[in-house]
Amino acid sequence: MSSTDLLIVILENMGKNIIENKDYLTELDRVIGDADHGINMSKGFSAVNDKLGEMKGKDWGYILKNTAMTLISTVGGASGPLYGTAFLRAATVVDGKMDIDHEDVVNMFEQAIEGIKARGKSDRGDKTMLDALIPAFDALKAAYQNGLESKKAFQMAEDAALEGLEYTKTIIAKKGRASYLGERSIGHQDPGATSTYIAIRSIKETLEEN
Repeated sequence: MSSTDLLIVILENMGKNIIENKDYLTELDRVIGDADHGINMSKGFSAVNDKLGEMKGKDWGYILKNTAMTLISTVGGASGPLYGTAFLRAATVVDGKMDIDHEDVVNMFEQAIEGIKARGKSDRGDKTMLDALIPAFDALKAAYQNGLESKKAFQMAEDAALEGLEYTKTIIAKKGRASYLGERSIGHQDPGATSTYIAIRSIKETLEEN
């Protein structure tokens, strides 16, 4: 399987897992948000999956950019711009590349995080998707620096993302509708961190299977 074919499978699995968890994500969002995160994310990734066939044979940057634009145009609420920005910023790192290395992977995640921070004016500890994504990135980067291969690196990233997800239950929301609840947001996990964890887990599962 080529590198870009693997990316297509990763995005397919990511979409499948997001769609399968639509009701769960929506229920999480019902408690502290607009009750639409699962619905919106499912709609967006369904649209992405519909276009993946057209992306086969294209380079990494093309695939990620088109994924980004599809999410931005189909996902409602704040999630569309945030996820879209993440994929768009990642695409700039691998524009024109048919194959990538560990350094590219680290740079893609780094750019995605910086894009989300800028778009959402948020950071780790604000009870957002960054509370899962930043720990996952830190674990991934450390794994590669220690010479581990991608399967193990993404297993560590998944574990760290899950810890970050659990951490969101203990903190006050500082962004979005959830922030209106103040201390009442404590005890509830963040929907965006949850969908981010699902995305990281999807990458790990795809690497294990391929």
